[in-house]
Amino acid sequence: MKKVLFITYFWPPSGKASLHWPLDIIRHLPKDEIEPIILTVKEESFTQKDESLLKKVDPAWVTIKSNALEPFNIYRKFIGKKKNEKLIASETISTENKSLTHKISLWIRLNLFIPDARVGWNFTAYRTAKKFYTKAKFDVIVSIGPPHSSHLIGMKLSRKFNLPHIPVLIDPWVDIVYYKNLKRSFITKKIDNHFEKSVLLNAKQVVFVTKSNEEDYLNKYDFLKNKTNVLYWGYDEDDFKSLPLDLRFKKEEYQKNEKIIVHAGNLFSYQNPKYLWKQIKAENDNGNNFTIRFIGTVDPIVLDYIKEIGLLDKVEILGFLPYPGMIKQISKADILLVCASEPRHVPGKLFEALRTGNPIIAFGDDNTEVKQIIESTNSGMLFGYNDSCQEFFNNYKNIKPDQTLIKSFDRALISKKFFEIIKTL
Repeated sequence: MKKVLFITYFWPPSGKASLHWPLDIIRHLPKDEIEPIILTVKEESFTQKDESLLKKVDPAWVTIKSNALEPFNIYRKFIGKKKNEKLIASETISTENKSLTHKISLWIRLNLFIPDARVGWNFTAYRTAKKFYTKAKFDVIVSIGPPHSSHLIGMKLSRKFNLPHIPVLIDPWVDIVYYKNLKRSFITKKIDNHFEKSVLLNAKQVVFVTKSNEEDYLNKYDFLKNKTNVLYWGYDEDDFKSLPLDLRFKKEEYQKNEKIIVHAGNLFSYQNPKYLWKQIKAENDNGNNFTIRFIGTVDPIVLDYIKEIGLLDKVEILGFLPYPGMIKQISKADILLVCASEPRHVPGKLFEALRTGNPIIAFGDDNTEVKQIIESTNSGMLFGYNDSCQEFFNNYKNIKPDQTLIKSFDRALISKKFFEIIKTL
């Protein structure tokens, strides 16, 4: 029996999407061979809560928690928001907000919190894990990032107790997409690069959730050769077990002939598929009846553009939904929208979208990996953000996904692969 410490900032009842991978991977590890120990925060105030996810947490798992310095609480006060007022993900890194308070807070976040705004958790997390180890040893350390500051905790514990460390990089580290148009100082970037390289050098194995991100890091660091692995984000079959693969919900609540296009997750300004909105407007002007339904947050810039072209009356914003509610919405949609942020980005929601069997229209510039996944499963079409997507609307009713191939993305199977990595250590 191996005891494995999982370091994950986000954990139920947080509704953060990035916790689904570690939660389901842990759930599907063999109980007679792996004893998971979860290190997480006592309370985090940024994300919405999703109590439904607690049902997936095994009461037998040991969970250790420590306090975290939450800079977003300070940010709220600084910009004049109330303590319990929710922040939209895009507003904290917005370049459109020209207020002095926002500019100052953004500069502080980018240049003083290295590698990220959750680094304030590291001090208590390390002490808590170290104290736990003296009483109940563990054999392997797995850290989940973002936030990539979690990997620094893993590295420090690994060096302290001479234990193997597996960092899981869900997104790139020093050049993650939302830094693209933001100013980080030379010194900040140098320190962050040092942190990234140190963690990866120390790691026994490294896990990426996209092939393109793995390739990018292999080109960057020669020493990673022979110790990288790609385990896709996937989906959890248990979330769909009551829904047959060819699910088509009855749609009595919809207007007759209405077609629902659903996007689930955060939609940032740099993921704004303007040509899609134009095409939907054209389709409706020609007698069709498409409605756009957003689940999660939508950048105001996206909504402003939709309003500008006269499509806002065909938009429904449901906001945050508990995970089962999100699954139900995407399952009964007619079309699912997936927007990649950059060539290395394979959106996690793509895999849940695949599992529904509904046609997928995806956008992403030079994203060959998303294109390959969608085309190999015959699930839809990918377009660049500046491409016409009329072809999709002409053909989407003929899309018949390969459900056998889609099932290979079940997290139960991905967890088996992760277990094989752990066994080598």
